[in-house]
Parts: sequence; structure tokens; C-alpha cells
Amino acid sequence: MKNEVEVLLIEDNACDVEITLRAFKKNNLTNKIHVIEDGATALKFLFGKESDRQSGTWPKLILLDLKLPKVGGLEILKRLKSDERTKVIPVVVLTSSQQEQDIITSYKLGVNSYIIKPIDFNKFVDCVKNLGMYWTLMNHCPGDNSGISSP
Repeated sequence: MKNEVEVLLIEDNACDVEITLRAFKKNNLTNKIHVIEDGATALKFLFGKESDRQSGTWPKLILLDLKLPKVGGLEILKRLKSDERTKVIPVVVLTSSQQEQDIITSYKLGVNSYIIKPIDFNKFVDCVKNLGMYWTLMNHCPGDNSGISSP
């Protein structure tokens, strides 16, 4: 399963998932997107014993909603940024939360970017296209282009 996931989308809203996937596909940003719909499953995917992450490969980018069932996005962010294996993976919070405390907490925990989802469909598509282009094509992370390697 090595190098299968370039973008990990952790999002429970089916409409937002569909829009995000279409924007990535339409703009040929990546075909290697894995979607997880709740926080507990995301943590299991990233840190669980049966995780394919045992191979030493990690997503190139994580798009994270904050309001998730089971385990919230802030807890996932905290775990990601406190683990040596995952702290350098760019995490973009893509959420509807405009609460100042969510923004402050996200940055204190080490988020790379905080984006409030536009309500307008076309603006949402443009937003996802722009963040996808930046984080998957322009941004350079430690490791090779196919993923972050374990230290």
C-alpha cells in the first residue's frame, strides 16, 4: 500500500467531500485521496496497529474538519503535531467554524493553515482548487514527493 495516499481528507459532510473530490479531480491535482468520515477512524488510520503507515509513508497533506463525530478535529491535530512521525505533515483545517477560539487553538496546536469553508458552491470549489494547488504542487515538505518518511 506504499504511497497510496497523497491527501487525507477527514470530513463527515458528504456534500463537502464530494465538492472537494471534484475540485481536486477537475484540476488534476491528485488521484490519491483517502476520505475518512470520523475522528476515531482517522486516528486508527494514522496511528493504529494495522495501519499501513507502518511502512513509513504518510499523506503529503491532511485536510481536517474540526466538527467530527467520535473524536474532534482539534484532538486529531494535537495528536498529529505531538508525534515526531507526523508533526511535519501539513495540516489544513477546512471547517465551517468561525469561532475565534477554534482558530487560536488550531494555530497553538501547530496547524499550517485555517480555512473557513465558503458557503457559496463556486467559491468553495475555487477555495479547494487553490489550496490543493498550493499544498500538493507548490509546497515542498521533508522527504520525497511521494510522502513523508519516518525519521
